[in-house]
Amino acid sequence: MNLTFNVERLLLPISVDLQDKLIQIAKQQNKLTPSICALTFNFRDSSYSAESGGWHPVEIRIEQESGQWHFNYITDFSYVGYPYPELAKEVNFDFDNGLATFMFMPPQSISEVDVMDFYQVWEMNFLAYAEMEVFDEIKIAAES
Repeated sequence: MNLTFNVERLLLPISVDLQDKLIQIAKQQNKLTPSICALTFNFRDSSYSAESGGWHPVEIRIEQESGQWHFNYITDFSYVGYPYPELAKEVNFDFDNGLATFMFMPPQSISEVDVMDFYQVWEMNFLAYAEMEVFDEIKIAAES
């Protein structure tokens, strides 16, 4: 089984490199079966903490519809708060609702030029971090 992405539903300039990376990880973890309808990828740097920093956790969810896959959301988390920090959404690209949210800012349309420009930089950095293997915990939750 392979993941075929619905390019009409991408909404953002998601690169083939990101799509290929998700396919590679799903194949490595044997998550591609015909009964799967959704995959949630969790990328973690286990040393990341509010005190010492590190690479932000990232969660990417894709769903299957009519034999093609589409992105549901991409979320980048960071620690916020003092004295008891907790993980919160710093950046969220919500494809189903067509919104992008950034911490401390009102939601914006995902199709805004500034959002698309930001997304491209975010994705380039994320793929570079993945290539550097900074995420020592990569897990996939599969739903049937």
